[in-house]
Amino acid sequence: MNISVWFLLIAVLIVGILIFVSILMTQKRGHVFNTAKYQSDWLKIENSLVKDNPATYNMSVVEADKLLDKALREMGTPGKNMGERLKRSSGKFTQLNAVWHAHKLRNQIAHEHGFSVEYLQAKRALNSFYQALKDLGAI
Repeated sequence: MNISVWFLLIAVLIVGILIFVSILMTQKRGHVFNTAKYQSDWLKIENSLVKDNPATYNMSVVEADKLLDKALREMGTPGKNMGERLKRSSGKFTQLNAVWHAHKLRNQIAHEHGFSVEYLQAKRALNSFYQALKDLGAI
């Protein structure tokens, strides 16, 4: 082969590598969470739900909702409140309906005087929030 063909092939290869590297450098990276902190916070919430203590049911749901909201805000998800942030991140969750149900349960706790959840409702809500946090990569 002619030496000029070799130089052309090498030049094309170098340009291809440079284009590949520039594409990698300009791609948007996903948010990196402090997963150890989120896991620690999650364990506190999970351990706060005590089957024999109904006073813990509502609080565990509220705290789990707060943790998910914190993760969404940390990712930069826009919205004035958790509901708006959930709408804007719907494609990120494997069980979107379950997350919405858990958030609505939290809203009932927060806004309906005297509302209290049953243990299994709280457990289901916590499972939904946990999966949502996993889906985001926080846990």
